[in-house]
Formats: sequence, structure tokens, C-alpha cells
Amino acid sequence: MAAATSPMRLSPEWFGSLAALLLLLWVPFGAPPARADDLADRRRQMVEGQIRARGVEDARVLAAMEKVPRHLFVPETVRAQAYDDYPLPIGENQTISQPYIVALMTSLLALDGDDRVLEIGTGSGYQAAVLGEIAADVFSVEILDALSQRARETLSGLGYRNVRLRVGDGFAGWPEEAPFDAIVVTAAPPRVPQPLLDQLKVGGRLVIPVGRFFQDLLVYTKTANGVEKRNVIPVRFVPMTGEVQNGTPKNR
Repeated sequence: MAAATSPMRLSPEWFGSLAALLLLLWVPFGAPPARADDLADRRRQMVEGQIRARGVEDARVLAAMEKVPRHLFVPETVRAQAYDDYPLPIGENQTISQPYIVALMTSLLALDGDDRVLEIGTGSGYQAAVLGEIAADVFSVEILDALSQRARETLSGLGYRNVRLRVGDGFAGWPEEAPFDAIVVTAAPPRVPQPLLDQLKVGGRLVIPVGRFFQDLLVYTKTANGVEKRNVIPVRFVPMTGEVQNGTPKNR
């Protein structure tokens, strides 16, 4: 009679390894990434449903909004909402503006393709990218180092060579590169910074939200005799920080 064999004992470690392997094979790591054509479709829907439908008709602006990958300018935690019709947090108590507002402000600059544009408030870098698709040169100032560095990495990775960034107080503008054909401000000061008007070319436009709790989006056009002001719509932006609060600009 053959001797009976004892059953093989499997250690707890073996079962743990098997469970881990099964998880690797069968459990997905979060939601699958969106395909490039799906993202392109979402941008087209954003442009048609949120921007063109509200009256923005500038072909260059619409093309830029359809091209720039907005989802790459927001944190991964909110990328699923990147093309939705509202602002999103980007860290440092700052936000990326609603797509329509980005398009509207860009269209109000009335760019022709050869412009030198100053942006105050780089934030995520998304507005700078949209400007970079249309203007010849973009200069963008951000007061927060962390945001500026993040925007620099994103813009560089996407190949924007006509966008220059600087860390500093936007109240003072960028006097070394003035004058500018257009200036856009993406945070709301309580009043219009005079240095920005000074750095605008005659015929140029400054698009800026102004106010504290109640804000209006304003367009200033510089003329040979001064400036003309137009009120566009009520808006709600994060406040402009820095020396604008006491009127003595600094830069670095």
C-alpha cells in the first residue's frame, strides 16, 4: 500500500500575494483616461454651447478655445469638469475662469495677430495659452511663485514659445516691455491701476474687472486725448492682491 501523502499547506503570505496579483489584473486604477478625440469633441461642444451661443464670434478666439487643452491647466482632481460652464479651483485660493469669460475677455481685446499683449494674473496659464494662439507675443505677470512655476511647466510642455512669464506685482505691469497693444487683467482690483493705462499704446485696449464685492468687466480704450471707458457685464473675480490695496506698486 502506498503511503498517504499529506496535503500541501499554503501560507498566509501566498494568499496575500495571489490577492495582490488578482487586484493588479482585474481592478482598474480609477477612471480610464479620456481619449484625445473625446476631449476634442468636448472642446467643440464647449465652444458651440457656451461661447458662440452667447455671442462671441471672433474666429481667432473660437479657434483658440477649441484648440487649447483646458484640462491640462487644472488639477487632476477636477479634470473631468475642465470643459464645464464654470470656474474651477487651481490651488493657492485661486481659480481658472469660466470658459465663456476667457473667450469674452480675449475677444474684447480685438487682437489682430501681430499684437504684444500683457496679462496680469497668470494663474493656471490657460488665458496666456489662448492669447498665445492669437497674439505675436504675450507677457504674463503672476504674484504667486507656485502658480507661476506650474504655469511655466504646462506652457513649456505644450510648446508655447511666444509666452513669457514673470513673478511680480501686477499693479506695476511690465514697464520694461511696454508699450502694449492690449492688456488683460484676470483678478479684480478696487480701482484701475494707473501704470497699466500708462503702458498701453494709443489705440490699445485694457480689459479688466473692477470692484470689491460688486464688480464690472470694463474696457478702456486709449486715445490721443485720454481713455474711453465701456462697461460690459457684471462679473465675479478673485481680488487682485499686492500693492493695489494701498496704491504703492512694487515689482521683483
